[in-house]
Amino acid sequence: MRQQYDTEFKQRAVQLVLAGPKSGAQVARELGIPANTLYQWIQAYQEDPKHPFVGSGHLKPEDAAQRALERRIRDLEEENAILKKAMRIFTNDRK
Repeated sequence: MRQQYDTEFKQRAVQLVLAGPKSGAQVARELGIPANTLYQWIQAYQEDPKHPFVGSGHLKPEDAAQRALERRIRDLEEENAILKKAMRIFTNDRK
């Protein structure tokens, strides 16, 4: 089973590497995590310091907004299709 780490742990680990004199490999050994994992966290932090560790089903705010807009468009298209079908049914009944 894969080990999961909370956001605070990841942030502290990244800060130990970025702010301290220790290397990433040293910090990873001391914390008992794989060095590759720590380097991925550092890369994620450097790419987006405000929201570096989203995951486990969570999205960055802009991605969540995009997904919500796409869902809204899909719902409106479905409602529109239903209304078109209803219009055809009612207009055919009048003839």
